Amino acid sequence: MRLDQLLAHYQIPRKEIKQCLAKKQILVDGLAATKLSQNVDTGLQEVRWKDRILTDCSHHYFLLHKPQGLVTATKDAQHPTVLDLLRAEDRTPKTYPIGRLDRDTTGLLLLTDNGPLGFQLLHPQYHIEKEYAVTVNGPLEPAHIEEFQEGITFLDGTTCKPAKLKILNSSLTESQALVTLSEGKFHQVKKMFLSIGVKVTTLKRVRFGPFTLEDELKEGHYRPLTSVECDAIRSFLEETR
Repeated sequence: MRLDQLLAHYQIPRKEIKQCLAKKQILVDGLAATKLSQNVDTGLQEVRWKDRILTDCSHHYFLLHKPQGLVTATKDAQHPTVLDLLRAEDRTPKTYPIGRLDRDTTGLLLLTDNGPLGFQLLHPQYHIEKEYAVTVNGPLEPAHIEEFQEGITFLDGTTCKPAKLKILNSSLTESQALVTLSEGKFHQVKKMFLSIGVKVTTLKRVRFGPFTLEDELKEGHYRPLTSVECDAIRSFLEETR
């Protein structure tokens, strides 16, 4: 939630909010707030207005192992969505998936009801890395590693930012690799491999920034973030100051 929205929830007049900001009477984790648009979460941070601790803005965060066949959306007329996997008690009207995975793509997906967080994690200025485990229907060669490092150019002429390609094994009919990138063009990973002459047959996101998909979390299951992962969320909130 934005800081100004939190203060408005307490029915503090807008004029007084601006005055308190100028007088450094609004503190987030002990530091004076510098802008009312910053993202805050009273479940992860201490937010003070004058001498009062505000507590009515605690968000929920989940890490989901997305299976195939589900749409990364809050609702869809034709297909089930990733939100259908949540228990009723874990779902709020504002819960949404951060970013998207294609319907046939599996792997790590973050769900939250903290609206501004998704915009921040996906914004190009933060360069959040995404790592994918990929299977393709042909060989991968060392030269492809250099092509990814230089920035793959799609068949339509679009050029990607440099990416990391780690070849796990390669044969004439099937290869496995890990690819890491910091942007999110439409169908980007699939198009990158098509540009070097192979087609992606399976795609799984295994890491999103500091969040990693562990083997114990089975497809279709989800869990709350750990304390370490919540610290990572807190660090992103601090960057909005």
